[in-house]
Amino acid sequence: MPTGQEGPGALPRPQSRGLIRQLRWVHDMLRRDLAAVRELAARVAGGATTAEVRGGLQGLQSRSLLFQLRANCLGYCQIVHAHHGHEDAILFPVVRQAAPHLSRAVDRLEADHRAVSALLDQVEEFAEDLDHQGARAAIVIALTTLSTELLRHLEFEEEALEPVLDSWERWPEPSDRS
Repeated sequence: MPTGQEGPGALPRPQSRGLIRQLRWVHDMLRRDLAAVRELAARVAGGATTAEVRGGLQGLQSRSLLFQLRANCLGYCQIVHAHHGHEDAILFPVVRQAAPHLSRAVDRLEADHRAVSALLDQVEEFAEDLDHQGARAAIVIALTTLSTELLRHLEFEEEALEPVLDSWERWPEPSDRS
């Protein structure tokens, strides 16, 4: 997990103790950037031109840690896919092993990841064609649904995993799953 970035728009570095703080730090970046994407979707819904949308995407790139990796919502989708993929492959198996009583919560989190993945795929599809009004309307709906579901998921994940992550001193490595 990242430990922090420097510069304008950077979030405070998470504390080294209690890994729940680091998870929340990453989630807070996702929340902040999701809010910026939702604002841009509202501008699209309001009739922004393609040039205005592209300018907004460039603005996201210059203000956001995550959007510095990619210049648009397609990059955001890939970041969320990757974050969830790491949790599914590395974090959740170790949580199941360390805290078997959280298995039902992990089942729900994995189901959430699949649902969010489908929503991200919709956003990616609609973002490819912002020149057509149908795609513009569809991306607004897709981003609104994604926002609702992703924010609900992040909150549940933090609450469910807090007892375990707050007691860990380091993130699990792939070898920790054995």
